[in-house]
Amino acid sequence: MRYRLVLTPLLILLLGTAWIAYAPGLHGDFLFDDFGNLPALGAMGPVDNWHTFWRYITSGTADPTGRPLALLTFLLDARNWPADPYPFKRTSLILHLLNGSLLYALLVRLGQLLTVEAPRRHVAALLGSALWLLHPLLVSTTLYIVQREAMLPATCIMTGLLIWLHGRDQLCHGRITSGLAWSIGGVGACTLLAVLAKANGALLPLYALLIEIIVLAPRHPLPLGKVQRVYRGFLWVFAVIPTFVVCAHVAWVGVHGILVGSPSFRPWSIGQRLLTEPRVLMDYLSLLWLPRPFSSGLFNDQYVVSTSLLHPVTTLPAIIALLVLIGSAWSFRQHHPAVSLAILFYFAGQLIESSSLPLELYFEHRNYAPALLMFWPLGLWLADIRTMLVLKRGLMFVLPLGLALMTHARAELWGNARTQALLWAKINPNSARAQANAAQIEMQTGRPQDAIHRLEKLLATEPDQTQLVFNLIGARCLTGGLSSDDLTAARKAMQGSASTGTLFTHWFDRTLPVAMSGDCPGLTPTFLLTLINTGLSNPQLAAAGPQQDLTYLRGRIALAQHQPDAALADFIWALDLQVRPGMALEAAATLGAAGYPTQGLQLLDHYQQVQDQAMPTGFGMPMLHAWVLARQNYWPHELAHLRQQLTLDARAGNTNTAQPNSDAGATY
Repeated sequence: MRYRLVLTPLLILLLGTAWIAYAPGLHGDFLFDDFGNLPALGAMGPVDNWHTFWRYITSGTADPTGRPLALLTFLLDARNWPADPYPFKRTSLILHLLNGSLLYALLVRLGQLLTVEAPRRHVAALLGSALWLLHPLLVSTTLYIVQREAMLPATCIMTGLLIWLHGRDQLCHGRITSGLAWSIGGVGACTLLAVLAKANGALLPLYALLIEIIVLAPRHPLPLGKVQRVYRGFLWVFAVIPTFVVCAHVAWVGVHGILVGSPSFRPWSIGQRLLTEPRVLMDYLSLLWLPRPFSSGLFNDQYVVSTSLLHPVTTLPAIIALLVLIGSAWSFRQHHPAVSLAILFYFAGQLIESSSLPLELYFEHRNYAPALLMFWPLGLWLADIRTMLVLKRGLMFVLPLGLALMTHARAELWGNARTQALLWAKINPNSARAQANAAQIEMQTGRPQDAIHRLEKLLATEPDQTQLVFNLIGARCLTGGLSSDDLTAARKAMQGSASTGTLFTHWFDRTLPVAMSGDCPGLTPTFLLTLINTGLSNPQLAAAGPQQDLTYLRGRIALAQHQPDAALADFIWALDLQVRPGMALEAAATLGAAGYPTQGLQLLDHYQQVQDQAMPTGFGMPMLHAWVLARQNYWPHELAHLRQQLTLDARAGNTNTAQPNSDAGATY
């Protein structure tokens, strides 16, 4: 038992080392998707009472569940927006350390089930946890605040597996009631919690099945009779059927996508995605087993799509390697269960995000949960000191230390936005996102000419990239103004863009005041109007959402030019495209704030006439969110409040209408 007296301080030392390795990154800023998700903390008022709490916790739109568990944890760090990024990153790091501790407990338990002798299984668990906890690839999950959504399922998965294993042990000893309760709590309840953090938490039943087949069934069979029947029923209900549902959904999406065609919002087809993902998985495995201080980070939009088995030439070899790994792992599951489990666990963990679902092709954070067992077989080998004692003891020290140093270097990068942007742009020369991000940093630090050179270089081969041309316009404004070539490039990008997302809206918010002031020669309201009309005629932007956004922005130009009736017409047109109370509230408030309360009232009157045509509530969390708002009488209250204010201003002839109160933030 003396080994435990040594291993406990070593585990504490490991957690402390991980904290030190990550510490430089805690002072980094928010990034990209953080700005698309975290502002919900203040979108409908500060979360300081139960009404705003329920509005916030049901506001998620990712997955049918809305990921409320992840939203809940963000309240540990802030209850309004804008906020300080440090508390968010600190909480994520604490969660990472907690996951490392849970992984240690899980690996010890698995080693025990494989009848590995006690000292060796504890050392192997410590090493397996250390190599995972300190791996530099996981920095882009831990320090990317929004990817707490990827960390929480891992917490639930490991907790669920530990609880389930305890329940199964109870069943082995004939305790049916307690064993079944623990098992249901582990696989059933923890799967639900994991899914409430992110959809890939639904893979917990598959993980349990793999452990059952590879580790438990051959070595720890249940007693015959009632216990076995009860346990089989449990497995069918809580493991086999959920796994089948997940696999069937993934297969259906793949078949349907191949037959119907590519999703409109992606530049590739589902068939091409299925050809590409084996290459992606091989790249992931390379990063896991050949770690490096720096990688492509968050920018992977330049990843080359496989269009056939031979293009790129690595496509077919990657598919063969994938099948060989999976087939080999299954075939030697009896003789090498730890290796088999680690490999199959990894590929099972990639089933949802790296198969047929039309997600972006490549993200490092997708390795967080799948790689949990990845280094455990290596830990078992190193902990067997009957052979190569000196080499193995040296590797026990060198490997964790090397990973910690690489993680520290990567964390330093995450703590310095300027260095991070420039390095990622260098690593990803063909990534429009990376180059646009670096250009923004260069403009902020007084180097607009460098930004222009950077953007023009990639724009020559990627003329449809609106993020490049919009940033180029910003850089041109800092160096004297726009030329006719810049205007032509902007129109061309807007005409060929497959999706502008919120990019154009955010850029427009910053650019309209500059265009109205005349501070940037060549940038005029007429030019902005031309861009909007070009986007409205782009068939790839013909969906109601982009059309509504662009039409609304056209109305804002009219409003800035003191044409309230034209603005009202555009706002009404935009509202009719997708009738939503948030849209009506925002448009009416915008008219009132500009000094036209009468037109604001006219828009509210129009909404009252068409509100029965409001968009149907989406399935899942959006439906619950709508129910919460209805229960709170939220929209009628906010619309009535705004109507009252606009009425008072119209009567008084007040041209300085105040914005609606903080609870009336836009949600469209």
